[in-house]
Amino acid sequence: MKLHARPAERLCHVIGALLILSGLVHLVVFAVDGGAWYGPVSWRKPVTFGLSFGATLIAVTWVTSYLRIGARLRTVLLVVFAADCVVEVGGITLQAWRRVPSHLDMETPFDTAVSMMLAVGGGVLVVLLTVFAVTSFRHRPTGPTGMALAVRSGFAIMLVALASGAAMIARGVVLARTGHQEAAYHSTAPLKPLHGVSLHAVLVLPALAWLLSRTSWSEAVRLRVVTVAVGCYVVAVAGAGVWAVLTY
Repeated sequence: MKLHARPAERLCHVIGALLILSGLVHLVVFAVDGGAWYGPVSWRKPVTFGLSFGATLIAVTWVTSYLRIGARLRTVLLVVFAADCVVEVGGITLQAWRRVPSHLDMETPFDTAVSMMLAVGGGVLVVLLTVFAVTSFRHRPTGPTGMALAVRSGFAIMLVALASGAAMIARGVVLARTGHQEAAYHSTAPLKPLHGVSLHAVLVLPALAWLLSRTSWSEAVRLRVVTVAVGCYVVAVAGAGVWAVLTY
């Protein structure tokens, strides 16, 4: 794991930590306030989104240090990514405190504006992470044995998460715009497992490659372990995909 982080990297790490802290704080709020955990209006969303976005921001900041990409371009992309993460978690948290749905809520002009802001923010995330993914395949990532495979696989699997997230938003917006508001809230359920499983491959697989680099195992063994882990992750994603198709 690389040391001597640049200022932009330190900023992203701090923001990621704050987002994780926000998720943990709202877990305490849920424990005190109670209410439903599932559903369009619950404390689950600021908890899970805070933890997920925080962990993803920290992971992407670290993993992109292995990409062969210009320092200035990477800095710009990371800062925009961090700002977008704040906007996404902030909008979701705001709506949770207002006791209204954060996504696909077209009930009032303000709620519509928040929903559209989150949708646009999701689009920005897709663009930024796709740029990183394409870069990882255009130029072999650096790092210890197995890291190139882990980074490329992590980003490739993350693209599945981005596609499933875009599909959830697109279908929900169509239902909401055509007067099926309640159906829009429940339309995302089949794709959530696929979205959740595939989202964090970019953290799990590179972290495994890094941990293996700290062992005394041979390079061949380490590469084999990473390859098996990638295969297992692909199977998990495929299983979530089959579930999504069967329940969609």
